[in-house]
Amino acid sequence: MRIGVTGAGGFVGSALVSVLAKGDLKDAGLGVELVAIDAQLPTSLPEAIERAEGDLADTGFLEQTFSRPFDVFYHLAAIPGGAAARDYDLGWRVNVEASVAVLKRLALQEKPARFVFASSIGVFGIPLPTGKVNDETLPLPTMSYGAQKLIVEALVADFWRRGLVDGLAVRLPGIIARPRVKGGHLSAYMSDILHTLRAGEPFVCPVSADATSWFMSRARCVENLIHAGSLPAERLGTRRAFNLPALTLSMRALVDGAAGHFGPQVQSLVTYEPNEALQAQFGSYPALLTPIADGLGFTHDGDAKMLVARALDLSDQTSQRGAA
Repeated sequence: MRIGVTGAGGFVGSALVSVLAKGDLKDAGLGVELVAIDAQLPTSLPEAIERAEGDLADTGFLEQTFSRPFDVFYHLAAIPGGAAARDYDLGWRVNVEASVAVLKRLALQEKPARFVFASSIGVFGIPLPTGKVNDETLPLPTMSYGAQKLIVEALVADFWRRGLVDGLAVRLPGIIARPRVKGGHLSAYMSDILHTLRAGEPFVCPVSADATSWFMSRARCVENLIHAGSLPAERLGTRRAFNLPALTLSMRALVDGAAGHFGPQVQSLVTYEPNEALQAQFGSYPALLTPIADGLGFTHDGDAKMLVARALDLSDQTSQRGAA
């Protein structure tokens, strides 16, 4: 079995590649031959992984990378929301044109590949419904990033309808805890707050304590992506784009989850200075219902304390020492 991962040098992609490379997934039929694809890949990737560094818009690079068929293909490469808004042409080229190029290459295979597209809750835009969001909520993006993701969702469904790929698009919520670097994510504060509290430093939160968002740890995200790649085709219905389960938490609840590991004193380290635009875009989420994903066996992190533990890769010893 041959597996491809675009965006393999990114926050989620690098973790997905590392887990797949461990070979723990043979029972699911995965993990035989792995191709990591990105413009630049970290040197820390396992040696057994095939490295494919280049531009997905380059015809020669595409021909070389897709010279042999893939059985499973994860498409994670993307320009995130803030960066896609600042540089529209770059966002369009990477988020749409590169995705189209990948789909067209996969469509040439004799046997359709399982294509897993990492979409985003950004397809919904603002304002969100006040009561709940579920699989029937109409996507109405209000950012270029969300619009670009929705375009590719439609293409994935159409390529599946035509029998060209066995595709599905899973909408990822806020994935934490990203490193404290500027990466174009307007929602970076969701991760930064955990790193800061772990270090015992004060944090100014740009949304209110009652601001609610949808959260998932990177570890859980990787598990869900792998599950998406291994689901039998007969279990999937005609809806090829759906929301993944996530925890709906206020920032106060997230801080409480961190306090469960690092001690109650961290709660006093947080002050709240809400930014109206950020609050509207990322801090006003209603309850999230995910019946399609639930029925297929996708899961969230359980509770806030477990979310923090998985997001920061905390051992029990570290947690207990911090809370002592």
